[in-house]
Amino acid sequence: MTSNDVILLVVAALLVVLAGLFASAETALSSTSRARANELARGGSKSAAKLSAILADPPRFLNTVMLLRVMCEITATVLVAVTVAHLFRPALGTADEMDGSTTALEVLIAAAIMVVVSYIAIGVAPRTIGRQHSERVALASATPVVALTAVLGPIPHLLIMIGNALTPGRGFREGPFATEAELRELVDMAEASRVIESVESQMIHSVFEFGDTLAREVMVPRTDVVFIERYKTLRQMMSLALRSGFSRIPVIGENLDDIIGVAYLKDVTKRVYDRHEAETTERIETVMRPSFFVPDSKPAAELMREMQARRMHVAVVVDEYGGTAGLVTIEDLLEEIVGEITDEYDVEPIAVERLADGAVRVSSRLDIDELGALFGIGIEDEDVETVGGLMAKHLGKVPIPGAEVVCKGLRLQAESLAGRRNKVVTIVVTSLDANGETGEDRPPVGA
Repeated sequence: MTSNDVILLVVAALLVVLAGLFASAETALSSTSRARANELARGGSKSAAKLSAILADPPRFLNTVMLLRVMCEITATVLVAVTVAHLFRPALGTADEMDGSTTALEVLIAAAIMVVVSYIAIGVAPRTIGRQHSERVALASATPVVALTAVLGPIPHLLIMIGNALTPGRGFREGPFATEAELRELVDMAEASRVIESVESQMIHSVFEFGDTLAREVMVPRTDVVFIERYKTLRQMMSLALRSGFSRIPVIGENLDDIIGVAYLKDVTKRVYDRHEAETTERIETVMRPSFFVPDSKPAAELMREMQARRMHVAVVVDEYGGTAGLVTIEDLLEEIVGEITDEYDVEPIAVERLADGAVRVSSRLDIDELGALFGIGIEDEDVETVGGLMAKHLGKVPIPGAEVVCKGLRLQAESLAGRRNKVVTIVVTSLDANGETGEDRPPVGA
């Protein structure tokens, strides 16, 4: 080994150390919160002030750190490759005797050495230190990073522009180095270190997922929409609102695909209060408000901003063919972030409860096979799986309290509502044979 080889190896080792320092600084700067940096800066620390400046514009400084790390790592790899060639060439033969396999062997040896060194000395150890001691490492690296960014100037930004020009599609102006995955990881780390609570962590992750959510994923489906026909009176609207628990009900023309407006209970109440005879003489279409239509492919975040700007509480979701797919409200969108919204009247329904008169109170989510087993009959239906679905199918509309239908020798009566969407959660089931009545199906009663 010549003195030149020793120098090259020493330089390569120094470059690996520098690359590790840059990797550690990059990780620490990405892991330190801006609020913490500002708090330290208020204490009068110059390093903290520079750290606060870095975190105020992270891409500008992190891109510089990444560029320097890559430069050191690649240069060290080249120097090691040259040194390996000098060391192994005499043993493998003269330049005239060398062939392609000999050169490939040198490359493989140099690559194997640098893979191990880079993985341990640049990829693992420095990043671990940067995360374990993020605050101390960030403060220590703040001054050098600011100075190096000032020296390099626009070079990192220029390289990013070149990369974006060569990349198909639209690039990232500040570089693609701060990803959503990294931010999610920071949230998990904050939860693990008890900086934030588990509930807060879940909410932050919900915000990330909210950006990828579409209107069709949060809407109340068409089958669960309670509606009223345009020719119904104000009294009928008030009755439906009180029975269903909804204060905003879509008004339809010919069918559910022809929503012509939305009736608000407070508008109806005000109208009836001002003019009592209007309760039975005026139709609901006289007080309804305009509908707000959105495509089912609209992003939920964009929809929320638009509903806030328009001051709209409910929107009609339409599919690609123009038909009604469902309804979406502000609460539906908020639930994607904060979870299910319930009130003090919501209770977990009992799956099965036998009543004194021989009837059975069941959850609307009870499987129809279990319902059949309770009464010793076979209930098969390829279209539905639950008791609530069975009742809705035979009723022809969304059941509300008091709605009744007879099928399969059983009388099903919707009993109670729960949840913000006011869904029927309990149904009283009575065997008609037990009351001495016929077990044949009868037309639906009430709605």
